[in-house]
Amino acid sequence: MSALTLITAVLAIFAVHPMLGQPTDLSASLVQSIEKRIGGELNPSIAVGIVDESGTQFYNFGYTQVDGELVDEHTIYEIGSITKVFTAILLAQQVLDGKVNLDDPINQYLPPEAQVPAKGDQAITLGSLSDHTSGIPRLPANMAPANPKNPYADYTVDQMYTFISSYEPSREVGAAYEYSNLAQGLLGHILAQNAGIPYVQLMKENIAEPLNMAETGIKFNDQMKAHLAPGHANGEITDNWDIPTLAGAGAIRSSTADMLRFLAANLGIEESPLLDAMELTHQVRHSQAGEMRVGLGWHIKAGKEGDVIWHNGGTGGYRAFAGLVKETGKGVVVLTNSSISVDDIGFHLLDSGSELNPVQTKDDAVAVPEETLERYVGRYELAPNFHIEITKEGTQLYGQATGQDRFELFAKSETEFFLTVAEARVTFQVEDDTVESLTLFQAGQEIPGKKVE
Repeated sequence: MSALTLITAVLAIFAVHPMLGQPTDLSASLVQSIEKRIGGELNPSIAVGIVDESGTQFYNFGYTQVDGELVDEHTIYEIGSITKVFTAILLAQQVLDGKVNLDDPINQYLPPEAQVPAKGDQAITLGSLSDHTSGIPRLPANMAPANPKNPYADYTVDQMYTFISSYEPSREVGAAYEYSNLAQGLLGHILAQNAGIPYVQLMKENIAEPLNMAETGIKFNDQMKAHLAPGHANGEITDNWDIPTLAGAGAIRSSTADMLRFLAANLGIEESPLLDAMELTHQVRHSQAGEMRVGLGWHIKAGKEGDVIWHNGGTGGYRAFAGLVKETGKGVVVLTNSSISVDDIGFHLLDSGSELNPVQTKDDAVAVPEETLERYVGRYELAPNFHIEITKEGTQLYGQATGQDRFELFAKSETEFFLTVAEARVTFQVEDDTVESLTLFQAGQEIPGKKVE
């Protein structure tokens, strides 16, 4: 997904129904924050699960959709890139079984027509695919989805082979961290080919079934369909994502209950045959991801109580977080059927030094004179083929990015505006009473756009 993509969420009603009779790990301020997200039209539902030696706790907020069902620990969500951790465990299993080595060049597992070039003398390895140092880009350039709302559905193995064999790497293997869906999807494909079965079957037989995760899979069964929380984006229910070729990068759907089984196994709270493989994925491989370290699949962030071993995920209408701290023996999963992130909730529950993000809703907007809003109307160029069009209707300002739906902008001040449909804000730069440009703040980036019309 492009860092410039602006995705919206749908109106929701909130309900809070934690399991009765259990102690709560949710502070009043956290509950208040979650309720504001639900009631403020950001997230239709948020499901939180916590596991430690004392057992499991579930806290469920909201409905599957307007006029839908209350969510619970069996509600199904897409977990997106948390799938990469499952793929890493499958890799670790094959390593421990003597079927592969982390330092094996990937070309020995690929057909002649799909040999991947590498810059320099070092070959791309299975381990470098998993720890994001392969040099393979985030996405293949030859994706042309028939349905942009389900962008991976028609991407084929032949297309992947064509791209990886002709791609010219810009850096040597191991030189830098570059998060890559393509590399992880390719890894899942290689592991499945090596096992002689499809990835969906490999994951099911080696992870879901041993951990009794009956609500976890790639293909919907009847039970999963019946308990699905539809994803929300652009103000309405959006398509689920089907990811056949790059399944190892983000194709899994699951529930809070199942994800706590997964985390309990990673922590060793629940005995399983996967513990050695899971512990191998937790080992640090490099420290090139800014302030974070990276294992196989997992990212590792220092916290007050210990290292937070974590991953998040996102598809068109879902966001997910899963993490654990070995020092405290605690695991947390947070799932939502919205494109608005819930990472801060997960980090806050695992690390007392991690603060919740401020939640802004329409009610937080301040009034700005219409003549001031009128000055911002125009077209702003953020990239050669990417613009944001600012329009005004009455006292409401709107933005529309190239090829995307229109979104509302709410004033925090006369020059700063926030979105309620995405984690983003926009500021306008004014010089000598003339609006010169805007800046889009999203996903940790600051993207300036000069006013061209």
